[in-house]
Amino acid sequence: ARIHATDPQRIQRALEVYRLTGTPISEWQRRPGVAPLPVRTLKLILAPRDRAVLHQRIEARFDAMLAQGFLDEVHALRALPEMRAVAAPLDLPAVRAVGYRQAWEYLDGDGDAARFRDKSIFATRQLAKRQLTWLRGELDARWFDPHMDGERLAGAVSTFVAR
Repeated sequence: ARIHATDPQRIQRALEVYRLTGTPISEWQRRPGVAPLPVRTLKLILAPRDRAVLHQRIEARFDAMLAQGFLDEVHALRALPEMRAVAAPLDLPAVRAVGYRQAWEYLDGDGDAARFRDKSIFATRQLAKRQLTWLRGELDARWFDPHMDGERLAGAVSTFVAR
C-alpha cells in the first residue's frame, strides 16, 4: 500500500521479497535494525571540492568509456534475444542505468553522437549531484579531496589503524 503504483522498481522488489521469503517486505522493514558491526569503522568520502573538477572527470571518464567500446556493448546488449523479447526494454533497471538509456536512444536514431554524449554526461552529473547530497547525510563520515588532502587522508587512516 505504501508503494506508489508508478514505481515499478519498488513493486518488483517487494514482489521478489515476498516470493522468495513468503513474508511481505513491509514486515521485513518493521523488524528491528541490524546490530552494529563488531569492529570499528572509518567512513571516508573522497570527492573533489571543486564541482568543475568533478565535471571534468565525468567527461573524461565517459569519453574513455566510449573509446573502450561502450556503444558496441550497448549494441550487443540490444541484439540479445532476451532483450528483443521485452516490450519496453528501456524500463528494465539495467538499461535505465546512466549512459545506457542515452546510448539506446541514440542507437534508435534519436539525435547525433554529440547530443548523445552531452545527454549522457548531463545525466551522469545529475547522478553525481544526488550521490553527494546523499553522502552529506552521513554525519559520521570524513570528507577528503583525494588530490588536495593526500597528507590529511593518510594521517586519518594511520591514526585509525594505530588505535
